Amino acid sequence: MKLFPNCKINIGLRVVRKREDGYHDLETIFYPVMGLHDELEVEPVSGIGNQESGIGFSFIQEGLAVDCKAEDNLIIKCYQRMRTRYPQIGNVRIRFRKNIPFGAGLGGGSSDAAHMAIALNELFALGLSKEQLAAEVRVLGADCPFFVYNTPCYAEGIGDILTPIPLDLSGLRLIMIKPHCGVSTREAYAGIRLSDGSDLSNVSDLSALLSRAVNDFEQTVFPLHPEIGVIKQRLLDAGAVY
Repeated sequence: MKLFPNCKINIGLRVVRKREDGYHDLETIFYPVMGLHDELEVEPVSGIGNQESGIGFSFIQEGLAVDCKAEDNLIIKCYQRMRTRYPQIGNVRIRFRKNIPFGAGLGGGSSDAAHMAIALNELFALGLSKEQLAAEVRVLGADCPFFVYNTPCYAEGIGDILTPIPLDLSGLRLIMIKPHCGVSTREAYAGIRLSDGSDLSNVSDLSALLSRAVNDFEQTVFPLHPEIGVIKQRLLDAGAVY
């Protein structure tokens, strides 16, 4: 079974409060982008480890180098978690090609995990609904559930409270630029100033939505990585609507 875990972009991102658990509540729009995706192939096999040993997979990775051990990859974490919860899941051979840049807010790792859960659900006839799959992958990352639904959503909480919205950007061209720098989540949140939020859930007027869709991370990221601010301004100067 071959799947193509896609990335997402954010339309606006307001950080509205810091939680007691150390995380931040936010308001944003997640929009799926199908044109840039990883490649995930999952095949049931026999003869790779056994249930008792806890080794039930082989993993081959290609494409962009990911700076983590295979067992730390969210694809493998998803497989291991679901295998402990659903004994009918057997051994698998996994082939993975990484195309989505990381450290870019595109959600590639979360999408990989969500699509792995989708593959296991189908290959081993688990019969899980989208809501159940979203709950399974929620522990792997706050935006993992979004990629189960893969439709435009207004996101609240830490990005895990999702409301589908009728936002259609198909008439616009998306230009994606990835500079050499990457920005960690910790770095982006460091020194962030909380905002009052904005009504991003109202998407009836696209131009009005884009005018109020501010990204609060710009206040911390642009001083640390001025090249990102320069890229934004050059795109606006070239006629970008957002």
